[in-house]
Amino acid sequence: MLYEYKFLISLSLTLAIEVPVLFLLARLLLKISSSKVSGALLLFAGLIASFSTLPYLWFIFPTLFNNIRSWYIVSAELFAFMTESIIYYFILRISLKKATLLSLFCNLTSFLLGVVFFYLLRGFFA
Repeated sequence: MLYEYKFLISLSLTLAIEVPVLFLLARLLLKISSSKVSGALLLFAGLIASFSTLPYLWFIFPTLFNNIRSWYIVSAELFAFMTESIIYYFILRISLKKATLLSLFCNLTSFLLGVVFFYLLRGFFA
């Protein structure tokens, strides 16, 4: 399968995971009311965050860390986490602490479920 197709699958999976997690965390855990941050704004922030970071993770970071997979994973995930924290902070106009928590849990959930997904379907994507 072409690398670009794997990217599109990864992007779809990331959005399918991170956007609902963002909603759940914002509303249930952090108690951010819909009068403060609308559902449309949460959706927009989730889409912008993923669309702003995932292409870098797939097309830029692999060239920077050509043969050092562990450094690639650590640096790429830190980049996504920090960048998305800033995006949530500015778009949602919430505290940096809340933005950081949202980003951390969204990215952690997405990363772990993505690893499981690609592991389970590794024969299909070979």
